[in-house]
Amino acid sequence: MDTTITIPQLTNTNGTGCKTKSEEKIKIITRHWIRILNVKLGWINDFDKIVTKYVMLFIILADIVFRGHDDIIRKVKFSVDNSMIVSSSDDTTARILDVATGKIIQCLNGHTDYVRCAEFSPDGYTIVSGSDDKTVRLWDVNTGKTLKKLEGHLRLVLCVCFARNGKNIASGSSDKTIRLWDVDSGETIRQFLGHSSEIWDVHFSFDCQKLVSASHDTTIRLWNVTTGEQLNELTQHLAPVTSASFSPDGKFIVSSSFDNTIRIWDVQSGKELKIFKEYLEKVREVKYFSDGQMVVSCSSDQTIMLWDIKSEKSVQKLNQNSRQMTSIDVSSDGTTIVSCSFDGIIQIWG
Repeated sequence: MDTTITIPQLTNTNGTGCKTKSEEKIKIITRHWIRILNVKLGWINDFDKIVTKYVMLFIILADIVFRGHDDIIRKVKFSVDNSMIVSSSDDTTARILDVATGKIIQCLNGHTDYVRCAEFSPDGYTIVSGSDDKTVRLWDVNTGKTLKKLEGHLRLVLCVCFARNGKNIASGSSDKTIRLWDVDSGETIRQFLGHSSEIWDVHFSFDCQKLVSASHDTTIRLWNVTTGEQLNELTQHLAPVTSASFSPDGKFIVSSSFDNTIRIWDVQSGKELKIFKEYLEKVREVKYFSDGQMVVSCSSDQTIMLWDIKSEKSVQKLNQNSRQMTSIDVSSDGTTIVSCSFDGIIQIWG
């Protein structure tokens, strides 16, 4: 027997707030409610507890839609305190959005070509962005002004990230290089050479001692930040690797690829530990939840999937009513997901 719950679906089309668009009936299978009861009574295994936690969180709450960019949105990222989102777009801007009000706080103008990526610094006061204009820029969150323009890449800057200590930035480019930058001086500290094609993603480990990079050349590579030495090359993907990042404890890497798979790797050995194969289309991005037990991914099939790592099972699918998604992020407290798409829509789930 099914239980039907009616909830409002919220939408924001002007960036100034939320209004009720319609009421959408969502069927929740009775077994989900049985799971909740069983958790309280202690009659359920660990996997079902995880399923209950995440499925009930994202299936029964309304999604919120924001518009504002004039072209494709490439990336979305939460601030560390989850109060803001920064988005990067082919309209040559990055924008800072207030999650609570839906208002655009700042429009970051200065790049002269597509803005491929942007993210907040660990202290929340600065944003780093990368662009097809070959530059990396640092921005003041409060004023929206450019603080520094970092130059050195010879082609498009496709990915950027801050180290958790806030002192360094890594950037990846279609010039096949990764650059490590000093935030204070704006100078390149070193380059990492080895990929044979453009770099699509780069992330620091939590201790800031390693970098992981994902490339169009189908490989993932691990690097020593201090020496620039390549520590390992992971080669099991069969198509370009769209994203790669460390688990919260730094022991594993999760990656996504145009080969329609998500894979989990052991950092120390470089061995592939798990592979998720449910997707029939390209996987655009995958991210860890902060507890390290779950990952969330988005695909060209217009869906977001939540996965339990231990069981290698998908526990929830979210369908986005827009063109194919380009990026996702999950809040640090694990309660909210944000996605963006080719039609310039930012959608919040949670």
